[in-house]
Amino acid sequence: MAGKKNGFSGFLDGIERVGNALPHPVTIFVILTVFLAVISAFCAGAGLSVTFQSVDAQTGEVTKKTAAAVSLLSREGLIHMLTGVVSNFTGFAPLGTVVVSMIGVGVAEGCGLVDAVMRKTVMAAPENLVTAVLIFIGVMSNVAGDVSYVVLIPLGAVVFMGFGKNPLAGLYCGFASVSAGYLGNLVLGTIDPLLAGITQEAAGLFDPSYEVLPTANYFFTVASVPMLVAVGTLVTEKIIIPRAGEYHGEGLSMEPLNEKERKALRIAGLSVLVYTAVIMLFVIPKNGILRGNEGSIVKSPFMNGLIPLLMLFFLIPGIVFGVAAGTVKSDRDIASIAAKALSGLGDYLLLAFVASQFIDYFSYSNLASIIAVNGGEALKAAGVTGFPLMAAFILLSAFLNLIMGSASAKWALMAPVFVPLMMQFGISPEFTQCLYRIGDSATNIISPLMAYFPMIVAFARKYDKQAGIGTMISMMLPYSVCFLGAWIIMLAVWYFAGLPVGPMAPIFMY
Repeated sequence: MAGKKNGFSGFLDGIERVGNALPHPVTIFVILTVFLAVISAFCAGAGLSVTFQSVDAQTGEVTKKTAAAVSLLSREGLIHMLTGVVSNFTGFAPLGTVVVSMIGVGVAEGCGLVDAVMRKTVMAAPENLVTAVLIFIGVMSNVAGDVSYVVLIPLGAVVFMGFGKNPLAGLYCGFASVSAGYLGNLVLGTIDPLLAGITQEAAGLFDPSYEVLPTANYFFTVASVPMLVAVGTLVTEKIIIPRAGEYHGEGLSMEPLNEKERKALRIAGLSVLVYTAVIMLFVIPKNGILRGNEGSIVKSPFMNGLIPLLMLFFLIPGIVFGVAAGTVKSDRDIASIAAKALSGLGDYLLLAFVASQFIDYFSYSNLASIIAVNGGEALKAAGVTGFPLMAAFILLSAFLNLIMGSASAKWALMAPVFVPLMMQFGISPEFTQCLYRIGDSATNIISPLMAYFPMIVAFARKYDKQAGIGTMISMMLPYSVCFLGAWIIMLAVWYFAGLPVGPMAPIFMY
């Protein structure tokens, strides 16, 4: 990597060298799976188990469960691994999101729409704001859920390339902002009511009448947006862009749009407005057909159908632009462009295959649950109180995020332990939930078990064939450390000032 070589840069170079010296990511997951099988057999033979209370994210029911280590080398374990290979892959949550979304994005790019929009944007936008704008959009995009990973990250690479910067820097910047955005937004996202429901049921173990609203962390998430933009911009400009160096691959054409392209862009823009208006007619009225029960938007066909709706958001204007600009002559051209876009997912599909197997086996072995519960009990037994307890809980959440990818699954395990514990110290459930979200959001971008990590590696290889896990972690670590540090400082101000983290959500219960 290019750039100055100070102590921190040398440390990151070391991480990159060690990481990239490891085998191919596919091989790493295979090795980890073998290692997991051996460890699971050892733990099962030792009778390792934990008993804990868990909250069902759907029903809110609190139940006492026992998780015992399960050997993957037992008869049942071997049968589970063998018979689950296909379903693990086809049921891998990001797989459908990536493939379906890439049809729309791929057609829009193949028809020339993305190139035209970028050229127009690049020639009109001030260069010194492009990083901040990209981070802001990435943070805000989490209102659409995981779809933002598929759309914003590759587009971030294209935007940076249009400004003459290394597209890898844009890709890393987009990934960091989307991941950290799970605790940073100006509006409520799908994760807010999900976590609030788990928190309320866990709080009920201490006070059955306690109510937690979906807006539990709203004030803190809103305040996190400018912090993430400022810190993310600084890290990108001062660390990531210099480390990425110059890009010597094929770039965007920066010639001004001709009259035919400008006309096609206007028509495509009109199609977007029409499409958006139609969707709004289905969503805004209380009796809209895309509303849920009792007019809900949070739990509705609209939210459940965001992925195909997003595909159409790119597909329709892409086709319209292609026809108007002359890049699309027939339906065969559209099919060919879509197929070409999907053919570029080969690396991702292979990584998703092996990653999905490992994640399923790790869950089946119950080792993730055992680690999470024992970690919580150890922190509880340490007798730490006050702000040090807050910081320790954040660090525990950050660590557990490296081995358990699902935010709701981790919280379902941790909430029944920590929410009542914090309530005994006078700390509100809403604030405890906020602590958890800080740790979870800060380390999303450096967790190999994060569901979209294989996709980012695959995207990076499009611009740098040598990019590996070491490259990714060395580029993501500055974001993770700086975001975590800034959040802890921000939290300290919040804690000692006694500011509420959301409407009717004070830090202290009394």
